[in-house]
Amino acid sequence: MIAPKSIQAVLDTVKVEDIVGEFVALRRRGVNLIGLCPFHNEKTPSFNVSPTRNIYKCFGCGKGGDAVTFLMEHEQYTFPEAIRYIAQRYSIELEETVTSQEAIAEKQRADSLYIVNEYALQFYQEQLFETDRGRSVGLSYFKQRGFSEATIRKFGLGYASDQRDAFTLRAVQEGYNIELLRQLGLSTQYDTDFFRDRVMFTIHGLSGKPVAFAGRILQKDAKAPKYINSPETEIYNKSKTLYGLFFAKKAIRQQDECILVEGYTDVITLHQAGVENVVASSGTSLTVEQVQLIKRYTPNVKILYDGDSAGVKAALRGLDIVLEQDLNVKIVLLPDNEDPDSYLAKAGATAFQDYIQAQAQDFITFKTNLLLQEAGADPVKKAALVKDIVSTIARIPDPVKRAFFVQECARTMGLSEQLLVGETNKLLIHTLKKREEKRAAAPPAAEASLPLPTMSDAPTATAPAIIGDEFQEKDIVRILITGGDIILDEADQETVAEYIVRNIEDVLDEFDNHLYQRIAKEVQNRLLDRLPVNAQFFVQHPSPDIRELAVTSLAFPHEYSENWEKRHDIYLTQKKPEHNFNHDSEQALLRFKLRKIMRMCDKNLQKIETFNQSGETEQLIIHMKVQRKLTAIRNQVAAQLGTVVLKN
Repeated sequence: MIAPKSIQAVLDTVKVEDIVGEFVALRRRGVNLIGLCPFHNEKTPSFNVSPTRNIYKCFGCGKGGDAVTFLMEHEQYTFPEAIRYIAQRYSIELEETVTSQEAIAEKQRADSLYIVNEYALQFYQEQLFETDRGRSVGLSYFKQRGFSEATIRKFGLGYASDQRDAFTLRAVQEGYNIELLRQLGLSTQYDTDFFRDRVMFTIHGLSGKPVAFAGRILQKDAKAPKYINSPETEIYNKSKTLYGLFFAKKAIRQQDECILVEGYTDVITLHQAGVENVVASSGTSLTVEQVQLIKRYTPNVKILYDGDSAGVKAALRGLDIVLEQDLNVKIVLLPDNEDPDSYLAKAGATAFQDYIQAQAQDFITFKTNLLLQEAGADPVKKAALVKDIVSTIARIPDPVKRAFFVQECARTMGLSEQLLVGETNKLLIHTLKKREEKRAAAPPAAEASLPLPTMSDAPTATAPAIIGDEFQEKDIVRILITGGDIILDEADQETVAEYIVRNIEDVLDEFDNHLYQRIAKEVQNRLLDRLPVNAQFFVQHPSPDIRELAVTSLAFPHEYSENWEKRHDIYLTQKKPEHNFNHDSEQALLRFKLRKIMRMCDKNLQKIETFNQSGETEQLIIHMKVQRKLTAIRNQVAAQLGTVVLKN
């Protein structure tokens, strides 16, 4: 186990924007950062990161928390895994409360699949650099490709021995579980090596851990497939993985563009040449999930495929998927008989980048020119061409983009824009009907598998009914969460939490909402134990309900614009509401007291009515005196609030 003081050191050091920024493309808006939420599909950013409060919050799907929560939600890490990831990120040495061997065993149990893959990576690299056949066959292949040793090691390239079970025997001898080796596809059911006599490409997950391998055969006349890949496992889903994304994501964010290529070597070659914002689909045709991965980092995609017919077809297949996900897409085809590897070697890095910049075409120009060449002067083929292009345009979700491309298509092909609008609308109506039919036909259990609606279409969740004094109770709790450790009075050093608890401790049992009551009592106990009451305590609370309430209380969908001062010379003459805890605490307590006193008045009036009807004169007189006292207190509090009370 990780020592509590080490955990606290990690929590005190981590910056939420650093961790979230590794997985989500963020841009600054005022004091906060915004981006597309990685937890649900959206077009307009509703995902906010607050560096000052060290939290994230999506105002679309409601997900929120701190850096540790993000890693646990996004990467499916356990709490210790998230702490270790952050510690490594900030070079924090963790103190373990058990012996190192036990710590290693625990980590092996938790990360067994990753650990075995890491061992395999090291084995394949050892075979590549330290064996005669590895150097003569594998290393010479990579050297012919122009890969430096630094690049080979960085991308985890290696060589699988031509022996029948070299890897499996070594792994089992060193204590690795044969079932895990089989599960990861490293060993066959007959306990032989799955990858044999192949150069190896390591496939990394978003966190940089090895999740799978691809092996390329080097024998030209072999009947075996050119590439074989690891099977899908708990840590590897082929359709949700992009090769090279771990190494490319920073450059993609910085350049606000992702270059999509066909193969592993294309990625490595371009990366080594300085074009680092490049990825490839991992041994499969481009999928929706892969495009959504790209969308986390940028809305701009450049498809760079070979100029041969296979490359053209691959570009067209990927085009429709990218458009459906509402990304901005351009296409670059290399000259005939060239791939990124060969053309880069021939032209050089600078000329290569100039070429892809100059030759990038929007999809209308690309597809129209391509299909016009195929159609020639044949009117029937031209009509089919129009329908093909319109079907592509109809996939674009954004109506403004769609209208622009309809205009461009009409201009390019010399057709009536109205005609193309009509054809596009027909396809859109047909698509919408199909979706409705599918949704209506889907059984309840299948609802979760249907595509999520965009936020503009998403139904508004119905808030639970508020009863009794919950509004005031929630306001009290909000202040405890957002400013419990703020000093209200410099003279006696009383904090917001101490001031509030001192004023409500006699009515803690009168709370209507059990969650708010639990929080208030927990704060009271922490104060008695002289423990801090701050935002971090609530955000990292063991209870999910309290964590969620804390993030919701701390996150604001709107913020004060600095342009009031910069552009208009209009300055605030008082503290912002979220910083004015003196006034906020006082007003919240007065509202809270007023509600409780009014409730006491109502209850006392009911007793007066009962005693009046039963003729219990003595009790009636006592409660009438109580009512006068309560009414006086109620009116005094109301006056302080500037509120008119209509009840007598």
